[in-house]
Amino acid sequence: MYSGDTGALTEAERALDAVEADVALARGKILHARYQAAAGSSAAEDPAELPLFERALRLYRALGDTRGEAEALFWIGCLHQFVRRDDEAATPHLERSCRLAAETGDRRTQAEALRHLGIAAHAAGRWDEAREQLEESSRLRREIGNLPGVASNMVGLAYIAAAQGRRAEALATLDEAYAIARPHGAHATVRHIEQARTQM
Repeated sequence: MYSGDTGALTEAERALDAVEADVALARGKILHARYQAAAGSSAAEDPAELPLFERALRLYRALGDTRGEAEALFWIGCLHQFVRRDDEAATPHLERSCRLAAETGDRRTQAEALRHLGIAAHAAGRWDEAREQLEESSRLRREIGNLPGVASNMVGLAYIAAAQGRRAEALATLDEAYAIARPHGAHATVRHIEQARTQM
């Protein structure tokens, strides 16, 4: 104010926009986690979730933060797929998220986008495509040390093997997933493994 350097104001605004983008994304993720925790009972979409992710996306784009843009796109896609059960609406967001994450070297977001693209392909009966995407997601998750995430992907791979008539492979995959998930305390994944076994 005293020096008349207005350039500092622009810099300050950008810094605040970056913080606002991170906060909007984090708040949206909290709402999404609450939905997941209630799923199967009285779960209902929180109307604030999508606007938070969209606000984060606009801010990251304005800032030129491609990594942040990729993450915001992933969460928008995830909301369409998991909350609204709309793979068609989710897929373009997930595909762009995957591309941008790969460009910026964000293996975590890339792995998540690939997993959910694999889920969409699985739901559409495109077994080979789903398997390739889940396997690539698993490779990235292993690289970053997310072994519970690998076990979660293996449940999907087991379902694909079973759908293609490879029951023995499916059961072996579930055994391997259980061996990873249990010592890591991935209780939700263990429940999914047990459920998958009863269906095979």
